[in-house]
Amino acid sequence: MALVELKDIVKSFRNGKTETTVLRGIDLKIESGETYCVVGESGCGKTTLGKILAGLSDYSGGSYLFEGKEVSTLKGEEWKHFRQKVQMIHQNPYESLNPSMMVFDMIANPLRRHKGIKDTGRLYSEVSRLLEVVGLTPVDDFVDKYPAFLSGGQRQRVSIARILALDPSFIVVDEATSMIDTSLRISLLTTLKEIQEKMDVAYFFITHDLALGKYFASGKKMMIMYLGQVVEEGDTQKIVSSPAHPYTKAILTAARGNTGILEEKAEDRFELLGVDIPSFSQIPSGCPLHPRCPLAVKGLCDVRNPEMHRLDDSRLVSCLLCQGDQK
Repeated sequence: MALVELKDIVKSFRNGKTETTVLRGIDLKIESGETYCVVGESGCGKTTLGKILAGLSDYSGGSYLFEGKEVSTLKGEEWKHFRQKVQMIHQNPYESLNPSMMVFDMIANPLRRHKGIKDTGRLYSEVSRLLEVVGLTPVDDFVDKYPAFLSGGQRQRVSIARILALDPSFIVVDEATSMIDTSLRISLLTTLKEIQEKMDVAYFFITHDLALGKYFASGKKMMIMYLGQVVEEGDTQKIVSSPAHPYTKAILTAARGNTGILEEKAEDRFELLGVDIPSFSQIPSGCPLHPRCPLAVKGLCDVRNPEMHRLDDSRLVSCLLCQGDQK
């Protein structure tokens, strides 16, 4: 049984009589201790999907199973268990912490509430342990600090320590390094990977940066999203080294050279025809990418919306030009 399983997830928003669908037919399966990275341009639906996984947003259709139970039907103790075991690291470390609380109290409060730890000495010991896990040492330099005296990277580490106090089994990481200095991003991601090795947590890692996604999900799984749909998914290394979908090729071109994680190869450059993403209220007919895709075939790509199909033993792709049947 998978820890997390999505089947044909749909998410729509209604404004008066107008309904806009931003997630269409998302399937996903994540095992305990596994990392799944989702990459795509801003506005493609990544964060909406992450909020559904974290229980912060409902879904309009499909099924979301956590530990084999439908999330939309959870109540009472089952819902409390879900909210404890599923956590989210938010994008903005400057808004995720209470400015009037010291670091010690921010981490100690969930320990008091969810683990029933009341003894001050034991609380200090556990808070110290969690701060060491996230790399905030020496501990005495941080326990009595307020967020205003911490850098963005330090605040994000405090947020992670607070989450770990709940013993989560699944963490949604939403662009957690985008507002942190570039020099500190790899360090923070390395800490998250070390936490996974020690605590066997599963990650759903959201990013618009394919280079960081490749680093964090190396040896793991990746999915590429465009306009609320998955266009390619599977083994991270195969997607990065040999992208199949035109959109994947384009974002790989944009990411090369970034942070030194991906090598620049001029012969592999692939650029889309335009930078503007269509709105969800006016999604093009056929393949949603066809107005921007230089490889689009008239009478095919503008007519048929491709379904996901297996490209090889570890990858799925949604592109008519990657299929044998183009009739």
